[in-house]
Amino acid sequence: MTDRTNDSQTYPNFDYQLSAYDYCLPESRIAQNPVVPRDRAKLLIIDSPTTHQHGHFYELGDWLLPGDLLVLNDTKVIPARLFGRKASGGAAEVLLIEPLDDERWLALVRPGRRIQPETEILFGEEGEPPLLKAVVLSRDESTGGRIIRLMPMVEGTIDSLVHRLGRVPLPPYITQSESLPEQYQTVFAQREGAIAAPTAGLHFTETLLSQLADKGVQTAKVTLHVGIGTFRPVEVTDIKTHEMHEERIEVSAETVEKIRQTKASGGRVITVGTTSTRALEGAFAACGKLQAYSGRTDLFIYPGYQWQVIDGIITNFHLPGSSLLMMVSALIGRERLMAIYEDAIAQNYRFYSFGDAMLILPDVRT
Repeated sequence: MTDRTNDSQTYPNFDYQLSAYDYCLPESRIAQNPVVPRDRAKLLIIDSPTTHQHGHFYELGDWLLPGDLLVLNDTKVIPARLFGRKASGGAAEVLLIEPLDDERWLALVRPGRRIQPETEILFGEEGEPPLLKAVVLSRDESTGGRIIRLMPMVEGTIDSLVHRLGRVPLPPYITQSESLPEQYQTVFAQREGAIAAPTAGLHFTETLLSQLADKGVQTAKVTLHVGIGTFRPVEVTDIKTHEMHEERIEVSAETVEKIRQTKASGGRVITVGTTSTRALEGAFAACGKLQAYSGRTDLFIYPGYQWQVIDGIITNFHLPGSSLLMMVSALIGRERLMAIYEDAIAQNYRFYSFGDAMLILPDVRT
């Protein structure tokens, strides 16, 4: 397990109870479609220890300074959702989570109880010969998923067939979306491997990035392939006992150097999203210092965490009881965050993946 470097001495015990991270969200506030253009989303700016402002994402440059560094997650969502049928009969669904080698994948399957080892699942047009086959090898106890082997049934690579047959998976709370697949990708997505988008990055346009660059705001990239660790709900009463599922991260030497130069010159390191945050802090936790790292992280950030790399964050509004809500609470405190969420609901902000955003500036942290 990763050293979580949390200091719980200054936080009330209630901050470690799962019930402390519950709130009531009207269903109408769950965004089903993205704003067009992307940067027209609302932006809530936490600009001091006691105040916050309301604006729009295209005004982000008004709150950033020359010499600041935005850290972006360049992961790209794969069409990981496959609909097929069992060779023995009956519909089946596979959500690819992570490749284990050239053929084997960790996956979630439905209906889970009925898909046991040695089950074969076929993919392709109904009534036509299958194009791809999945063979269930074993259960994965840590996730409740399955280890499967993918096998082409026609000429072509597994990757090409997955892209031909699969769909981009949207979160389960998005039930009536008319969005296009490209709207669930950031404009800087490059490295395939995620099952969900790093949603804070969805608000950026090429024009906005160019405007920020003209102002002297720099960018750097990390990779965290968003998996079930990010979205798996916290289910334990005492959140300190929650264990995150590992996710793959990569922090390059180039990004490390940009961070060092930014801090040395008095600039601020602001991560775009909780995934970029977890990548940087996870790399520090793995190495004991900020350096290039390619590997995995199971870092769980909750109130009391001692921040090592980041100064501020851009993030969306998160689900009740989620590890993401707890991470943001570690920046500004749970009570203040929940009060801000109440105001965001009153101000008709849109929540979750296709929703609006929040900017937490440095020097407002608890």
